[in-house]
Amino acid sequence: MDFLNTSVRELHQKLVNKELTVTDLVKNTLKSIESTQNDLNAYIAVNQENALKKAAELDKNGVPENEIWAGIPVAVKDNIVTIDLPTTAASKILENFTSIYDATVVERLREHQAIIIGKANLDEFAMGGSTETSYFGTVKNPWDHTKVPGGSSGGSAATVSNGDVIGALGTDTGGSIRQPASFTGVVGVKPTYGRVSRYGAIAFGSSLDQIGPLTRNVRDNADLLNIIAGLDEHDMTSSDREVPDFASKIGEDIKGMKIALPKEYLGEGIDEDVKQVVLGAAEKFKALGATVEEVSLPHSKYGVAAYYIIGSSEASSNLQRFDGIRYGYRADDVKNLEDVYVKTRSEGFGDEVKRRIMLGTYSLSAGYFDAYFKKAAQVRTLLIQDFNRIFENYDLIIGPTAPTPAFKIGAEIDDPTTMYMNDLLTIPLNLAGLPAMSVPAGMADGMPVGLQIIAKSFDEVTMYQAGAAFEDNSDMKNQHPGKGND
Repeated sequence: MDFLNTSVRELHQKLVNKELTVTDLVKNTLKSIESTQNDLNAYIAVNQENALKKAAELDKNGVPENEIWAGIPVAVKDNIVTIDLPTTAASKILENFTSIYDATVVERLREHQAIIIGKANLDEFAMGGSTETSYFGTVKNPWDHTKVPGGSSGGSAATVSNGDVIGALGTDTGGSIRQPASFTGVVGVKPTYGRVSRYGAIAFGSSLDQIGPLTRNVRDNADLLNIIAGLDEHDMTSSDREVPDFASKIGEDIKGMKIALPKEYLGEGIDEDVKQVVLGAAEKFKALGATVEEVSLPHSKYGVAAYYIIGSSEASSNLQRFDGIRYGYRADDVKNLEDVYVKTRSEGFGDEVKRRIMLGTYSLSAGYFDAYFKKAAQVRTLLIQDFNRIFENYDLIIGPTAPTPAFKIGAEIDDPTTMYMNDLLTIPLNLAGLPAMSVPAGMADGMPVGLQIIAKSFDEVTMYQAGAAFEDNSDMKNQHPGKGND
């Protein structure tokens, strides 16, 4: 089965017509994962027994014609809880932890009879830009095994890029879906804040986190978002807005669409080859009938600093619950209660998580709150005002997803400041709560480069329309990584 060149709708039709059984599809998927796991390390857990059991049920009862994802294997990032597999968040402190409930997005996948094939590897607690901080080892980029797949949803991106599955879920706090999508040549979407329930996603930065889909193409992505979006009574931040068919305008032309290209997105720090790919994409949009004009996002340069204060502050609060008392890892050889807390957290968390907890705790401490957290919140407001001003006159904003193509494993892990700058172009959208997509746009240094398409709040339909129009006129959809390319 060639998963790299098959859409979910084509696969669905084969299952409905019984040209392919769900059991054979699942077996092929498990075989593909097993054959590349040692090379890519994309999974922390694989759901072999339950996946085959669900496949047999569907083969016996028949795949419903109105359920596009029925019988289709989907990978889930391992910071989203599941009842039938451990959820570790790639951390020693949650090693062997299994939830007693499913996250809402997992419930919705199951309601639509998708098959949860496994839990994808990630940076520990989604903190990282390369999937090198996982307690379970580094994930490798399917295009070049000496390079990172991006992070923190590196496992989800790698398994989709490699053709093991055609859909996966990730989480995006500062670019953790879009940056790995760019590095591995797949489509990754961070929906509008509130569009998808966060219930059951292990919280990092609660005002920034969003769950979203990674797929081989734009239409599959819209189809996956269709089944996970919508109001959830368990998440008070989920929106009660009507959920449209996100694929409803795919195939329509984009003549007359107005697109903004911020000059700051092509400035200092952006790789020259990446810049040329984005300028080429802008010309393609013009050829398709859109208008592309240069604009300015003057406060975007403060985004990284504001993000790391706000995100780390929220993380320091959210991670208090991992203390060795309630669940997960507990240190041995302790003398008193304080020892339990200190030793458990010292031994259970990795260096990057500790760094962010300390940064966040400092920013929230008495005497420093006004100087750091309050100032970062003010910058966030200025960024939102920048975007609102542009969207008064434009339908979309475009730019690079990441400043560079994928870098070598180990090249930046000891330099957190450089690593944080990889999120320079994605972070402002999390601060503003806007939807954004990374779609493959070209190649640089033999690696994929992603184009970021940003829309107004809750206007994912226009984002998918433009992304699909671009994809249909790009040869990137036919380029895939070779397997075993050490």
